[in-house]
Amino acid sequence: MINFILNDKEIKTLENKGMGLLDFIRKDQHLTGTKEGCREGDCGACTVLVGELAGDKVEYKSVNSCLLPLGDADGKHIVTIEGFNLEELNPLQNAMVEEGGTQCGFCTPGFIVSLEGYFIANENVNAFDAVESVDGNICRCTGYAGIKRSAERIVKLIISNQKKSKNYLEKLVGLKLIPEYFLAVPQRLKKITLSKKRNGSNDRRPDYFVAGGTDLFVQKWETMLESNIKLISGEKKYSGISISGGRIKIGGNTTVTEITKSPVMQKYFTEIKKYFSLFGSQPIRSRATLAGNIINASPIADMTIFFLALNSDITFSNGKKKRKLLLRNLYKGYKTLDKKSDEILECLSFKIPHGNFLFNYEKVSRRTYLDIASVNSSMYVELNGNIITSAHISAGGVAPFPLCLDKTSKYLIGKQGSPDVINRAVEIMLSEISPISDARGSAEYKALLLRQLIFSHFIKFFPEMINVEELV
Repeated sequence: MINFILNDKEIKTLENKGMGLLDFIRKDQHLTGTKEGCREGDCGACTVLVGELAGDKVEYKSVNSCLLPLGDADGKHIVTIEGFNLEELNPLQNAMVEEGGTQCGFCTPGFIVSLEGYFIANENVNAFDAVESVDGNICRCTGYAGIKRSAERIVKLIISNQKKSKNYLEKLVGLKLIPEYFLAVPQRLKKITLSKKRNGSNDRRPDYFVAGGTDLFVQKWETMLESNIKLISGEKKYSGISISGGRIKIGGNTTVTEITKSPVMQKYFTEIKKYFSLFGSQPIRSRATLAGNIINASPIADMTIFFLALNSDITFSNGKKKRKLLLRNLYKGYKTLDKKSDEILECLSFKIPHGNFLFNYEKVSRRTYLDIASVNSSMYVELNGNIITSAHISAGGVAPFPLCLDKTSKYLIGKQGSPDVINRAVEIMLSEISPISDARGSAEYKALLLRQLIFSHFIKFFPEMINVEELV
């Protein structure tokens, strides 16, 4: 039995937990305001809010319901566009109409749900972050100016009513931005007992372990309906970020958003928010996990390229034994891994950056945001003065799997970041890669892109030593 709250209604269902939440919402509950668009997490038309109990409060995040297994709604509050309806248009819905933020209307529910999610989750609102909260929603006919004006209008409304209520949700209710039933949701969720069989039958091993599912439910959503899956998104033993023994440890179940917001990661990687804003959209980052990105084994996997340059290791577990290996040694060929069928990627760890170190991540794609890379790269160096004492460079899109440029990295040790050294490093890099021509570009183009990204790393690291014209 899967038990959750859908808007203001308690749901109990025996439907397959591998069913997409979008299908359940539309076909079973007939809530057709949530739209089916791309079914890949790109368009945002299917956006819903998922609220999870955290102490006495419910924390909400926007997700793509097309990629969310129904079983992961268990014990949570799911809010569709209908869940924000009052007797008349609420202020946000009204702003979308009056500011010209809607035309055909197909995408409008997703925009409103994403914005509502932002306003619910953030007591200190501002126009920039409000607009950024809809980075996973696409409109193909209206343009975005009216939508931005609508968001800014509600930000002004909330700020101008700062002192009207001590309880923030009560304030939003008072402003008629959310219905009153939201106030009772925490207590209602406490009464819901999570299904004892949430993770499937015990008579056979699961066909799939599902955490984020942001790629799995794109590739195999129909297969999920007939599979015995185990949902591990709520398992704390695979989640979180900690420091131990001079290393930073990240659970495989940890999401991109959690990594981005981690004080530990922000301390050592001050530009991490900028880097990770290039990884999918906000709803995708809220679900996508570190382990999923690594095990998917895409040659352009953003998270993998980031952590390869940190010389990370990973730990596998089958429930009885653990096995550790370097991340660089995981990949044996295209989509071929040194991983046993009964193993789960439990965690990743890397040495805490120390001393005079530099790190940079670069990505080139057909569009800056909401796109996969044509080529991406990370670089980490440690310095003694201007001399490189340690170096690790990763590259994606130029080999059958995420690549460590070992020869190039080794060459840099003991060198300074001069133009001659950089040009020689690029020559060595070209001997290490094997790009192919595909939809993302020709082999020659990808080699050129990686050369430019290597230049970008060095220009950022050694701006006072490099004249850009000497490189190009």
